[in-house]
Amino acid sequence: MVFALSAVLATVAATWPQQPDLPPGTRIVRAYFDDPLVAARAVISLDALESEYEKGYIVLLATDDDIEAARRAGMRVVEDEDHTAVALPSEAPTAVIEGTIAGFPCYRTVEGTYARARALVDAYPDLASWRWAGRSWKKERRSSDGYVLHVLRLTNSATSGRKPVLFITAALHAREYATAELVLRFAEYLVDSYDSDADVRWLLDHQEVHLMLQANPDGRKRAEEGVLWRKNHNTNHCADSVPGVDLNRNFTFGWNHPGGASDNGCSQVFRGPGPASEPETRAVGRYMARLFPDARGPANSDAAHPGTSGVYLDIHSHGRLILWPWGHRYEPAPNATALRTLGRRLASFNDYLPTQGIGFYPATGTTLDHAYGELGVASFLYELGTTFFQDCGDFEDAILDGNLESLLYAFKVARTPYLTPAGPDVRDLTLGSGSSTPGVAAGSPVRLSAIFDDTRYQNSNGTEPTQTIAAGEYTVDVPPWKTEAVARAISAADGSFDSGSESATARIDTSGLETGRHTVFVRAKDADGNWGAVSAVFLFVQATDDPGSGENGSCAVDENTVCLHDARYDVRVTWLAGNGRTEAARAASSSTEDSALFWFFDPDNWEVLVKVLDGCALNDHVWVYGASTTDLGYSIRVTDTATGVEREYRNEPGVPASAIVDATAFPDGCRPP
Repeated sequence: MVFALSAVLATVAATWPQQPDLPPGTRIVRAYFDDPLVAARAVISLDALESEYEKGYIVLLATDDDIEAARRAGMRVVEDEDHTAVALPSEAPTAVIEGTIAGFPCYRTVEGTYARARALVDAYPDLASWRWAGRSWKKERRSSDGYVLHVLRLTNSATSGRKPVLFITAALHAREYATAELVLRFAEYLVDSYDSDADVRWLLDHQEVHLMLQANPDGRKRAEEGVLWRKNHNTNHCADSVPGVDLNRNFTFGWNHPGGASDNGCSQVFRGPGPASEPETRAVGRYMARLFPDARGPANSDAAHPGTSGVYLDIHSHGRLILWPWGHRYEPAPNATALRTLGRRLASFNDYLPTQGIGFYPATGTTLDHAYGELGVASFLYELGTTFFQDCGDFEDAILDGNLESLLYAFKVARTPYLTPAGPDVRDLTLGSGSSTPGVAAGSPVRLSAIFDDTRYQNSNGTEPTQTIAAGEYTVDVPPWKTEAVARAISAADGSFDSGSESATARIDTSGLETGRHTVFVRAKDADGNWGAVSAVFLFVQATDDPGSGENGSCAVDENTVCLHDARYDVRVTWLAGNGRTEAARAASSSTEDSALFWFFDPDNWEVLVKVLDGCALNDHVWVYGASTTDLGYSIRVTDTATGVEREYRNEPGVPASAIVDATAFPDGCRPP
């Protein structure tokens, strides 16, 4: 729908938008539901103004036909005369941040989006490029306020060869504020994290992502004025009322299929006079075809090969949904099982409802079906949040983080999206204390810890089959899909892989590794033979004579040892049972620069905490504090490797351990060795 709201100037507040008159033949209603899936299907098919499912109803801008469709689906529909059609900030802005939408400072305008993308290219020329993709409807007609469509491509230009691709489009429907901003934030996260995040680094080194941040810039400019504008700005259709074509009903594949599109030029779902009649649609379709080779036959029943590479995402709002093909047919797509698996995986990060993209009736000529139907690409549509003009607080607090994680996972599996999501995920991947900062001396063993999880799916709409973890492996510097990679096994922390989620550990031998930064790649396999997504972590190795490898001492990290304070303090724990059995405790992966955690039997159940604290300013000593949850006997040894001074703290078997408070432990710790 399009509401003729007053314009908002992009400098200081002038006329704050007022609530508009409703389009003829529509009224605002509440549609109550018992089944959330029914509500989701209503949001897919009808014009929902609000989708806060927790309220037990959704708000629709509905025609009589819409109301009848909702009632046939079992919804109870009542008038809502008090509901406002547009959720605007409670106060008009006194000033507008340059390059952002008035009243919504978290969302950048078309110009602000483009300026930021170009700035990323300038700042990261080896990672980012800005590509021409087509023209908007106005630009084709040489209008001064038309736009060029661009794509921001991110990859390490120094690494050559054909790379798996993630392609994302945003803001195809102009009024959906959160979409372009999410994708731009994703771009910022990737380039800003390239040097600090091992996952981001390997992704940009070995794969590439293409981001069409504003797929409908003409329409978006109208929406930035406070207008709930959905279509493009083609004034050849319904010029006096609701001009434009619904770009997400205008794609070639399925365009003529009966269903949720209209041949009425004033309809919000006007399909256009012909398939791909709009320049924006043609730009997206051409770009897809350049990125992805055709991997599917012409028949509706033809499946893409399981090894097909590439993922396409179209970001919309609202409804908190993850959708996959088909949207124009009720039958499942030929690759439905694999699409559903990946959809449930993507939804596990943002807690959205994963479902096939069919609502009360089919939607034809959509990006979702075009990418998969024409090319066999694994394609998904995100519906962010609960409304079109999402409040900035909600965007920052409820939308951003979970969806960034979801997009990152989509990027991870772009090499084999029909296979990899069935395998276990790698979570909480860490290396032993000191291996990242400041680094370990060459030859020092490093403990790797991770959780292998084959159960991480969103199961609110059916349950995804899961399997027992069967194996794990790591490689150093060479990713595991390359033939020259040397894989080494990762073991179950409790000695046996026998469940769908397992703590796992390995000991990395750094002998032979050159000094500097290395990337450790980790993946896991389930009992059905499915390898899951790769995760990575940085490992830093320093020369044995390098002062940075422990200028204050010579502690060496291993599975039983934690090194604190730049490797000066060596911390070890030995436990003793009443029957005389004794064993070295294992160092937990969660240890920090001044704190060490140890476990005896279960890596998820830490028994001993030891803290070595800088008390020099208070009493000219380094302190040792400790606590334990065990009544086993133990010996805690803390050694100042610079001076050789050792402190031992004991507990006898069968006696509840008392706290350790030693504020006079190391008098020489406050002076350089």
